[in-house]
Amino acid sequence: MSTKRDYYEVLNVSRNATDAELKSAYRKLALQFHPDRNPGDTVAEEKFKEAAEAYEVLRDSQKRAIYDQYGHSGLEGSGFSGFGGFEDIFSSFGDIFEDFFGFSSHRRSRSRAQRGADLRYDLSLKFMEAAFGTETEISVDKAEYCSTCSGSGCEPGTYPETCPQCGGSGQVSRTQGFFTVRTTCHSCRGTGQSITHPCSECRGAGQVMATKKVSVKIPAGVDNGSRLRLTGEGGPGTFDGPPGDLYVFIHVEPHEFFERRDDTIICQLEISFVQAALGDKIQVPTLDGEESLEIPKGTQPGDIFTFSGEGIPSLRTRRRGDQIIQVDVKTPTGLTRKQESLLREFAKLEKKKFSNRLKSLLKKRSA
Repeated sequence: MSTKRDYYEVLNVSRNATDAELKSAYRKLALQFHPDRNPGDTVAEEKFKEAAEAYEVLRDSQKRAIYDQYGHSGLEGSGFSGFGGFEDIFSSFGDIFEDFFGFSSHRRSRSRAQRGADLRYDLSLKFMEAAFGTETEISVDKAEYCSTCSGSGCEPGTYPETCPQCGGSGQVSRTQGFFTVRTTCHSCRGTGQSITHPCSECRGAGQVMATKKVSVKIPAGVDNGSRLRLTGEGGPGTFDGPPGDLYVFIHVEPHEFFERRDDTIICQLEISFVQAALGDKIQVPTLDGEESLEIPKGTQPGDIFTFSGEGIPSLRTRRRGDQIIQVDVKTPTGLTRKQESLLREFAKLEKKKFSNRLKSLLKKRSA
């Protein structure tokens, strides 16, 4: 959920505020929190940026329509991501800051075409799906061009009209002394056009929220935190700008038997003390099924065995890592009388063996 404040609350205006009321409210906040008047004040800087973002949305009829209908999430899906810094703010609102402080050098021209917003999707995979790869289909909520008006924002049968303020150029000129300053037209926001009959479906925004199904191919070897980029599957661009990208973040569910460390698979395997003492041949689970493992006589708790090439495929080289098997010798419980009797006999033999070894050692020392 977005942590941003409501834009109308930021500017302290009603939801049906006029353009004049919005501009007046923003001018007041911009003057109060301008960085030149609050040097080094990070709180003022954030409030300055917050007010600029709120005004940028609410003064634009298309952005405002999306925000009123879908909130902050709708704007994110439509390609709006706020300002990158002070330079963007001064460039966008040059006419307002000239009114405050006279000629401003904080300006740069901006292309009308804007790239769509990048989107994020979090995808959970089972352990084996991540190990060997898979293909799945996801549903993504994002803005798309309105099918009713084909993205124009105009009611079908009507068309955008030339902006009377700038004559369709998207800019207005102001002469100040020897300088002629060109700024973005505040009436059409640089588009050179005005919509007098907005589309009833998208309310003039040209975009609507929709759910799109996207096919995703998961390569073998992805792990927690892996990120897949789907080019062009993000939010739509504006003014013929390219669409953004969709980034799929991978989350892998743990496995009940296997543990992954990079491309290596690690597993713990219990064997009986009889198997450890006498040796045995057992079947061990692997990613591909089962494989035989020879347990040598005298195997100790914690001993490690390796299956080469039975691990996870590397995303870079495609070669598979190893599988490491660590044995744990289990102490038997719930012995029968016969088993207990045999163990006691075994213990006597071990005690006798230890006693003979100790006598032999003492004899060597006294010699």
